[in-house]
Amino acid sequence: MDAKVHQKATTQGIENTMATSPAARAVMKLVEGAERLNLKHSAIGNPPVYPTDTFPWAREIENEWRLIRAELDKILVRKGELPAFHEISSEVRSISSDQNWKTFFLCGYGIKSEEAIRQCPETWRILQKIPGLKSAMFSIFEPGKHLPPHRGPYNGVLRFHLGLVVPPEPDKIGIRVENELCHWEEGKALIFDDAYEHEAWNHSDKVRVVLFVDFEKPLTFPANLTNKAILNLAMFTPFIREGYKAHKSWEKMFYGAGQKHR
Repeated sequence: MDAKVHQKATTQGIENTMATSPAARAVMKLVEGAERLNLKHSAIGNPPVYPTDTFPWAREIENEWRLIRAELDKILVRKGELPAFHEISSEVRSISSDQNWKTFFLCGYGIKSEEAIRQCPETWRILQKIPGLKSAMFSIFEPGKHLPPHRGPYNGVLRFHLGLVVPPEPDKIGIRVENELCHWEEGKALIFDDAYEHEAWNHSDKVRVVLFVDFEKPLTFPANLTNKAILNLAMFTPFIREGYKAHKSWEKMFYGAGQKHR
């Protein structure tokens, strides 16, 4: 990594998708200290984007990607009924408030969607290969979607994207993480640290879908212990609890009305 590339602290002006309420900001004070510890005790360095082979399980998932794609295709039949990301996760409203970023949620920070797992059993089985899995969902960019520069709420997790539906137009579809420009490919993993500034776009006229996962960053002692404690507390934060309630309300409509589709 370029010596001049440094992860910016949460207080340095990058839009932080978690700090949207007094309670969340209080949590972030605790998080800032943990983030400094995580950078110091990373077991795999701190680059914005990681080589896929840093994580052997990523290749295993790539090998089974078509099973995930097959389950996604069944979900996409009802794409118009899927919620916009900000309708489920209020903390992203500062970066997305339209209907062009949709999600199909599987799990997140101690909360599971049993209905979604029943719909996608192979995807769920394959996700169990990921050590420290914290959240998983399908992330759908409609044509024209552009997420502005932002950073994630906490550097104790890394992000894994698996390309599932990716139009072959790299000049129109991509993601920038710090100073690295990346492109998704169907069946290929992309692993990055979303605590770096990043932005993503789909300027094509077709839909782009990835499997979107957060997992625990490999850390050495004592950061590994404090990181687990922080992540275990996440499910008690307002934005996780609010998201859970919003998703349960959506599920009642989707699966209730959807019985006739199955």
